[in-house]
Amino acid sequence: MSRMIQISLPLFIVYLALTGNLEPANLVVGALVAVGISLLRPQMDLQSVALKRLPRFLWAAIRYIFVVAGDVIRGGISTARIVLDPALPLNPGIIAIPSGSISELGTALSAHSISLSPGEMVVAIDDRGVMYTHCLNVDESEKFVAEAQSLRQNLLSRMFE
Repeated sequence: MSRMIQISLPLFIVYLALTGNLEPANLVVGALVAVGISLLRPQMDLQSVALKRLPRFLWAAIRYIFVVAGDVIRGGISTARIVLDPALPLNPGIIAIPSGSISELGTALSAHSISLSPGEMVVAIDDRGVMYTHCLNVDESEKFVAEAQSLRQNLLSRMFE
């Protein structure tokens, strides 16, 4: 029961934040949606963050958000240049990016942050955690891939490992 509350309460809060509606009918719908989702999820142990690790977790999470936001802005500018200048030479293709993460959660979050950036999309992940990423310009992406993935992996490991 406590596991269901651990999932349902944050879902309920997110639902209310997204709808912005605190009418009684919406509160009931939000509670039903949150409980329904928590009942449908697979039964597994939740990773908890020890209280002494909380400041380190929060600091890494804040830095991770800024890193992802910077990647999205950089990718958006690069993609806008491609759209606005059709004469710009392109070299689209797929590159392999090792996730470097021990956990599947770290690999999944890393793949998600790469796919958020315009111009890049993870199309497959193999059993070893290598992310095959389609890029609009392979030459530009390969310049920053090792450094960016190392930073993402470092922050994710501070949060979840």
